[in-house]
Amino acid sequence: NVGAEFYHTIFYIVESEVDEGTIWVGADDGLLHLTRDGGDSWSDVSPPHRGEAMVNAIELSPHAEGTAYVAVTGYKLNDFAPYIYKTSNHGKRWKRIDKGLPEGAFVRVVREDPLVRGMLYAGTEKGLFVSWNDGADWQRADMNLPPAPITDLRAREDALAIATQGRAFWVLDDLFVLRQAPRADATAALQVYTPPALPMGRPSNRGGGIEGENPSPDLPVYYYLREDLGDDVALSIDILNADGAVVRHYSSDESAHDRCMLAGMDPRSPFTLDYPSTQAGLQRWDWDLYADDVPCVDGHFVFEGYGGPAVAPGSYTVHVTAGPHSATTDVEVLRDPRIDASDEEIQDWVKTQVRLADQLETVLATLGKAREAREQARALGDGSEDASVQQMADDAIAAIDAWESHITELRHETFEDEDAWVMKLDGQLRHLLDVVDSSGAPVTAGARERSEDLAALWEEQRKALQQITARYLEPLNAWADSNSIPHILTPLAE
Repeated sequence: NVGAEFYHTIFYIVESEVDEGTIWVGADDGLLHLTRDGGDSWSDVSPPHRGEAMVNAIELSPHAEGTAYVAVTGYKLNDFAPYIYKTSNHGKRWKRIDKGLPEGAFVRVVREDPLVRGMLYAGTEKGLFVSWNDGADWQRADMNLPPAPITDLRAREDALAIATQGRAFWVLDDLFVLRQAPRADATAALQVYTPPALPMGRPSNRGGGIEGENPSPDLPVYYYLREDLGDDVALSIDILNADGAVVRHYSSDESAHDRCMLAGMDPRSPFTLDYPSTQAGLQRWDWDLYADDVPCVDGHFVFEGYGGPAVAPGSYTVHVTAGPHSATTDVEVLRDPRIDASDEEIQDWVKTQVRLADQLETVLATLGKAREAREQARALGDGSEDASVQQMADDAIAAIDAWESHITELRHETFEDEDAWVMKLDGQLRHLLDVVDSSGAPVTAGARERSEDLAALWEEQRKALQQITARYLEPLNAWADSNSIPHILTPLAE
C-alpha cells in the first residue's frame, strides 16, 4: 500500500457563492467539516451515517444559504446502497432523501436545479434520476444515456451536462420540459410546454471527428398527446406574432406546397419532408424562426429553396391544434446577441427580407399564371379550325416563351447547372434574400442597390407581360367571347 488507506483524505471542497468564507470540506472517511470564517475555525457537521463511507460530492443549494446536499458512497467497503443527505441549517440537522432509488444505485453526485427549488438530479452507478419534491421520491431519467456510472452533473441555463465513467460526456437539452413536468395535467388530451426565450442567430450544430453534436438553433415546440390521433385527424402548429397574425403554419397533413416541392425535386439532391407527429406521448417540433415559405409553382424549382424571411425579435404565440383540442403558449424571440445593430436597423433588416420574399412570391405567382395562360392559348388554337386563331395562339405562346426565359433559367436541371447558366430573376431574388438573411443587420448598401436593380428589372418584365397581354391574349379573348368559349385568364389580372 502507499499509505493513503491510513489517513483522512480530503475528497471534495466547495465554497458558498453568496457567503464568502463559508467552505464545506468532505473526506473519504465520511467526515464533513464546515468553516464560516474562511478557515480560522472548523466544525464537524458530518451527517449521521452508520459505518464508514466517503463524501463523494457536496451540493450547496442555489436557492437557500445553509442548505446542502451530500452524496455519500460506501461501495469501497462493499456497501452499494444509495445515500443522499440534506441539511437546511449548515449541518446542524440532517435527513436522508434517497427513498425510491434502486438498490445498488449508489449515488456519486447530487445537484439542485438552479431555477426550480427542490428539483434534484442524482448521478448514480445505475444512471440518472430526477426528483421534483426535494428527494421525497425519484424518477429514472436515463432516456438514451448509455448504461454507465454518472460521475458528475452540472445544470447550466437550459441544459444538464453529464459526465459518465468511460462512456463520454453527454448533455440533456431542453430542461424546461423536465422543469415544467410537475405542472402538467395528466388528464389533458393535449399539452404544450413553454420554452425559454431564444436568441436569434444560426450557430452551426454540426460536429465532426470526436466532436459531439451541438443543440439545434431552432425554437423547440414540445407538445404532449394523451392518445394517438386518427388517420383522419390532423395536427397543426401555428406561430402567431404579437398582432395575432399567423407567420408560420405547420400541419401533419401533406399540403399542395409540399407536393409541388417534391415534384420539382432535383433527383441528384433528394430530400424528404418532415411533419409534426400525431402519435401519443411527448413530441417535439422545431420552429426555425422563419415565416412561411414562398409559394411553390408547379414545374418550377428554385435550387436555394422556397424558405421565407426571418421573423423579427419579439413576442410570439405557439398554437397547437389536434382535432377538437388546442393548447397555446407564449414564446420570446430575442435579438442576436452577436450583433450590435440598433433596433431600427434590425427592423429594417427584417422588412427588407419580407419585401424581397413578397417580390419573389409575386414573380413566381405571375410566372405560374403566365404558364396557365400559355396552355389556355394552346388549347384555343388546337381546338379551332380558324387559321387566324391558330396563328394568334402560336404568336401568344412564342411571346410567353420568350418572356419566361427572362424570369427563370429553363436549362437548369440540377444544382450544378447554376455554374453553366446564370440565374435569372427568380434565382437572383432568392439569392439576394439569402444574402441579406445571412449577413444580418444592418442591410448593406450593396444589398440595397441590388434590390433596387431587381425591382427595376421586374417592373420591366411586368410591363413586357402587359404588352403581351394586350397584343396577343386580349385578341384571343375577344374571339373566344364572340364564340361563347371560355377565355384566357390574363396573368396580371387581380
